[in-house]
Amino acid sequence: MKVLVVGGGGREHALAAALERSGAELYSAMRNNNPGIARLAKEVRLVRETDVSSILEFARAAGVDIAVMGPEAPLEAGLVDALEAEGIGCVGPTKAAARLETSKSFARELMQRYGVPGNLRFASFDDLDEAKGYVREAGFELAIKPVGLTGGKGVKVQGEHLHDIKESEAYLEEIFGQGLGGGSVILEERAVGEEFTLQVFCDGRNVVPMPLVQDHKRAYEGDVGPNTGGMGSYSAEDHLLPFVSESDKEAALDILRRTVEAIAQEGHPYRGVLYGQFMLTRDGPRVIEFNARFGDPEAMNVLSILETPFLEVCEGIVDGSLSPNVSFARKATVCKYVVPAGYGTAPQSGKPIEVDEEAVAREGARLYYAMVDGEAGRVVTTTSRALGVVGIDDSIQEAEEACERALRHVRGEAIFVRHDIGKAELVNRRVEHMARLRKA
Repeated sequence: MKVLVVGGGGREHALAAALERSGAELYSAMRNNNPGIARLAKEVRLVRETDVSSILEFARAAGVDIAVMGPEAPLEAGLVDALEAEGIGCVGPTKAAARLETSKSFARELMQRYGVPGNLRFASFDDLDEAKGYVREAGFELAIKPVGLTGGKGVKVQGEHLHDIKESEAYLEEIFGQGLGGGSVILEERAVGEEFTLQVFCDGRNVVPMPLVQDHKRAYEGDVGPNTGGMGSYSAEDHLLPFVSESDKEAALDILRRTVEAIAQEGHPYRGVLYGQFMLTRDGPRVIEFNARFGDPEAMNVLSILETPFLEVCEGIVDGSLSPNVSFARKATVCKYVVPAGYGTAPQSGKPIEVDEEAVAREGARLYYAMVDGEAGRVVTTTSRALGVVGIDDSIQEAEEACERALRHVRGEAIFVRHDIGKAELVNRRVEHMARLRKA
């Protein structure tokens, strides 16, 4: 079967690798020349992922059967709608269904309208002065978010990133002045707890969960520094997390099921991957946000241990026959991103990276190229994340050690890794924080 993968990052390399393992004939549309994807694909088209007409022409010429969406921008651009109009099935929601991610106010209002649990107090504003007034008068700490897409870097939280009303108002001025996320804002009650991710496969009706993952957004060790697209993530061998119980997971899964039911009632059946970013509070999981696709890096964690052929899962999503029996190995994973020096503030691009891929594999790890460029037989950095290394083993500790061994086989003059991800000290800090909240 001919499958088109849209996107050229680490998430998309993981998608391509999982499809290739299950026998798909791969085609790739991406704006950068990702060497890992290019090696797997029969044909590559270098194109902006939002260039709907060019990707449609490429898919038509290649005779593609299924298209798998990687990033969020082509969803907002209506790529799925255009491909499906040509009879090409898509693993990814339509533009209308993707509003769960592309419009934070739509997602909150949908949850409110249908009584979906896990919602937070919120208010949306198109006017700067009205937003400032709400911030001054709210009486509780807020998360300030542009309504639209910002590449996972637009959220600032009072008491964490913003330390007083003046800083909050300055960020509002930045959002409205620069048109971030469409130039409107949603102000949400700050949820206190520990974040976790639950991703599910959806065929418009059936919802099938994947292992839980915890991502790390802050650039530097100890959870400090600017927010990023994600520096790394881990999952546990029991597919929960050390601070998340089975009942917590079931509550989060119920929220996702009811969200899928709600958007179907709106006339927009959801097909693809739905990503729920949750805050586990002392009162249970609360929705931080939805994403209308795999997380990056979380896709690398779960697809690395997927046992059911991924092509089979994709076919089930497209034709509405998704099996509930999607299997993942009972293994832990730790993913750490190699990024250009200065990532998060002033990343250094155009710097070469050398990787001994065979040595990485011998260490019990998988390597996924991300936003790099393959040029003249070498791999160079861009301004975004360069490659992900995923250690896989029987426990988080062993997977973290495998990841660190593998990272020794990645060399570059201007690269950076956040090494504390998956280490016992950081994981235990999460567990202890959650225990204190529950006790309180």
